[in-house]
Amino acid sequence: MPIIKAAVAHAFGQPLKVQDVHLAAPKPGEVEVTLEACAICHSDITYLDGGWGGSLPAVYGHEAAGRITATGAGVTGLSQGDPVVVTLIRSCGTCPSCYTGRPTSCETPYDGDHGPLKMLDGSKLHQAMASGAFAERVVVAQTQVVKIAEDIPMDVASLIACGVITGVGAVVNAAQMRPGQDAVIIGAGGVGLNAIQGARIAGARRIVAVDMLPEKLDIAMEFGATHGVLASNATPWEDAKAALGRGADAVFVTVGASGVYTTAPNYLATGGKIVMVGMPATGAASSYEAGNFAAASQGMIGSKMGDVVIQRDIPWIVDLYRQGRLKLDELISAHWSLDQINAAIADTKTGSAKRNVILFK
Repeated sequence: MPIIKAAVAHAFGQPLKVQDVHLAAPKPGEVEVTLEACAICHSDITYLDGGWGGSLPAVYGHEAAGRITATGAGVTGLSQGDPVVVTLIRSCGTCPSCYTGRPTSCETPYDGDHGPLKMLDGSKLHQAMASGAFAERVVVAQTQVVKIAEDIPMDVASLIACGVITGVGAVVNAAQMRPGQDAVIIGAGGVGLNAIQGARIAGARRIVAVDMLPEKLDIAMEFGATHGVLASNATPWEDAKAALGRGADAVFVTVGASGVYTTAPNYLATGGKIVMVGMPATGAASSYEAGNFAAASQGMIGSKMGDVVIQRDIPWIVDLYRQGRLKLDELISAHWSLDQINAAIADTKTGSAKRNVILFK
């Protein structure tokens, strides 16, 4: 088996160790991608800190881009040298969710403990989120990748794999926002900024960004927010309603904090809905008055990975970027090497970064 360098998690809450590991050749229906960029997502950090449990040792990372360097039997439409976006969306194509156009909810389980990664001694190495992209190369299902144009920078392309499709998709796919509606986006990080952009593209009348940091509200305005509200205010939902003239038609919670979900209904208009994007740690609970939802005809929906169909939505997002209608370069806070990954993760945890990107060459 070929040997590659990867950042391996051996214990939750501890620094990653950059070391040599084995990567198997692609099986039928799989492709090998030599990565050029991988962004750090807060989902990686939640896993690394043990918030969702999981198998160890493991290689995390799932927001990546690179070039195909090998293909397994039966792979069609992809060739060696093709530049691709690598996502965590591994879909079987045959389960009820896939058949009904919801590949992000594929019901066929994937066992990352028996994926392409192994420790040098042959012992288990978990391929987290079906990706394991904190590594020089990955082997993933062909359903997880989308070919892109040669002129798209790889650092930009990596962002599309998760943060961009999750934020934009939550607005256009999950919420199905219509022109003239009002949106509140709670959290102005990487996903939140893309939800703001999605609302702008969808034709929202007013877009209120809510965040703890004033500087992030300033950034949100650059990405299309019409108003900013500090989450630290005593009743930020009243500030948002003052800006909108009423409650919001859609409230997008892009942070993984259960307390935020408890207060999110306060931002809603009659008939509005909460779109649950951020994922709190396992066991974290929120509370609601169910009668209020029923009386006001309000709703709450989950949005995993923006409910995207990557073969449909990623080419559209790339076109928006090339036309200057979607800001992607501006999402990148800094570039790091694989050897600097622990520092990059620490910087991401401060909350000040939009997206930190690991470059492999």
